[in-house]
Amino acid sequence: MNNNAKPLEKIKMFDLSTVQMRTFHITWLTFFMCFFGWFGIAPLMPTIREDLGLTKGQIGNTIIAAVSATIIARLLIGRLCDTWGPRKTYTTLLLVCSIPVFLVGLSHTYETFLLFRLAIGVIGASFVITQYHTSVMFAPNIKGTANAITGGWGNLGGGITNMVMPVIFAVIVGFGYTNSEAWRLAMIVPGTLLLLCAFLYYKFTTDTPAGNFEDINREIKIKEKPNLKEVLTDWRVWALAMAYALSFGMEITFDNVAALHFVDNFGVDQKNAGFLAGLFGFMNIFARALGGIFADKIGKKKGLSGKGWLLAIFLVVEGLGLVWFANSSSLVFAISSMLFFALFLKMANGANYALTPFINSKNVGLVAGIVGAGGNIGGMAMGFLFKSENISYGEAFQYIGFFAIGVGLVIAITKFEVKGFFNGFLKNEIAETKLKEAVI
Repeated sequence: MNNNAKPLEKIKMFDLSTVQMRTFHITWLTFFMCFFGWFGIAPLMPTIREDLGLTKGQIGNTIIAAVSATIIARLLIGRLCDTWGPRKTYTTLLLVCSIPVFLVGLSHTYETFLLFRLAIGVIGASFVITQYHTSVMFAPNIKGTANAITGGWGNLGGGITNMVMPVIFAVIVGFGYTNSEAWRLAMIVPGTLLLLCAFLYYKFTTDTPAGNFEDINREIKIKEKPNLKEVLTDWRVWALAMAYALSFGMEITFDNVAALHFVDNFGVDQKNAGFLAGLFGFMNIFARALGGIFADKIGKKKGLSGKGWLLAIFLVVEGLGLVWFANSSSLVFAISSMLFFALFLKMANGANYALTPFINSKNVGLVAGIVGAGGNIGGMAMGFLFKSENISYGEAFQYIGFFAIGVGLVIAITKFEVKGFFNGFLKNEIAETKLKEAVI
């Protein structure tokens, strides 16, 4: 294998001459655009609520729908990455999911809007492909950082969406369209972006540094066949899934409810509420990357157990920040506490996927899919809290904060470097060697 066909050991941010770095940039950009399709509706919900006459319970159901479809999709997408390849998988996902994004504007009843939100939710599976593809393209010493940057810059789309979609809406209204027409027309923009990304992904990326699955010798996959039981009986996989439920699950939930929370509790108008909610997502420009960088550094000295402890700390502090946010009585304190818990939440996301690729080198896609699905299960469960007529948004945030602290303690006592029944690696170096030798 020539050097160009090996995973990169260094991120060369401005070098597009290698397929690894082209894939790096196209992957995070595509994931970024997926958030426009996935959550483009969220900052427009004050208008949509009025237009469709939605109750709090119905809005909660749409939030649940937006994240629940992703659960099964992420599990299936993880296996497709292992067998069909990330390039074809991502391209197909983008083409299919652009359809409900374009057509959601046809909704005129709660029921049809709910179904479109459910269909659009499948686009959330894009995260698994993003992390899988980055894991393939970069060597173990930098894998956590690469995963965190692509995931973080992609998640940044959730924040930018909250800022940009109200502006697009306002521009359309400025051309003389009614509010009811404007939110529908606004969704054409993210649908178009998904089609553009589908072209870029298919044209300029490959499945591995050595080429596409159909073009290379896949001896490794023949020698080491995927073992579903091995993954499902590994406690570490489920521990990381729980952790992701409280970090990424909270992130996508906040993307869905933040604008409404600021409008209803602090009297902010829709445009400014979208901007404030966007600040939360904007933290991804550096915060998730920090989590991956810190995890890679501590991993060199303390192995997987060190990464586990780091993740536990991030979750506990995230939980404390959420409790602070839930009890904020003024807009200033709400913004300050939001930025505080957002920092540790997003670093937890990065630290999690600095661990995930090392759990099972033969089933990277499947493990990434299960952990990623955990994030959406968390988001779905949180949706029920925000749906309840008996629980305020503030109380819901506080309960989630307590859960985050509890899961952080679970992660702290989980042994990530184990061997035996749970099929773990005794030494982190063994895992790294296996991954470095493998093309996929």
